[in-house]
Amino acid sequence: MRYIKWTFTVLLVLFLAALLHYTLPQKDIVRVVDSDIKRMEVGARPVFWGRGDTFNETSGLGTRDVRFINTVDVDGRTRVYRNEDTGIFGWPPYFKTDSSDLQTLAADLRSTSADPRWVVLTHYGWRSTWFTIFPNAVGVREVESPDVQIIPWFNIVFLTLFALLMLAGYRLYQRFYDRWIDPAVDVLDEAWEDATRPNVPFGERVKSVFRRDRK
Repeated sequence: MRYIKWTFTVLLVLFLAALLHYTLPQKDIVRVVDSDIKRMEVGARPVFWGRGDTFNETSGLGTRDVRFINTVDVDGRTRVYRNEDTGIFGWPPYFKTDSSDLQTLAADLRSTSADPRWVVLTHYGWRSTWFTIFPNAVGVREVESPDVQIIPWFNIVFLTLFALLMLAGYRLYQRFYDRWIDPAVDVLDEAWEDATRPNVPFGERVKSVFRRDRK
């Protein structure tokens, strides 16, 4: 039983960590080199794609046009972001409905290696070449140099509040367990021991399980 409990706890922690890492905003300092639109098959992995254009009736189709922002980071590595709306009720709750405006702004910030213009691109999600999934861009702004220091204030505040909430929930669970669950388990263990005693008639075993003096 102890192994099952620890296994469940570890899996739950890993799931929450993965969910937070995927959902919380991340910021990359990059240089925009291109922006384009590609026809993509999104039906097989809908959880890693957005809604297309908000209020677009064709956004739920398995194949649709997806905007992309192609960039290069300070170390020369390519980074590709999709640019899709999350909608008002979509997940994650970024309430993003301005993909067209963001695409235009990214196109206006394009630059070359000879005359670079560095931007901070805010996004969420993961990049995987195996599964053909891309992080979703949610904002872009120009900065003076790639050495600018970025402090993720939102993530710091959110994770702090989340940790406090989880701690409060754990304390409430402990109190509930100590007051209700633990005594009930003790009663069941005692009843089981009484019911499985050797050399006791079956009727007496049944009566012992439902004894009224158990507390």
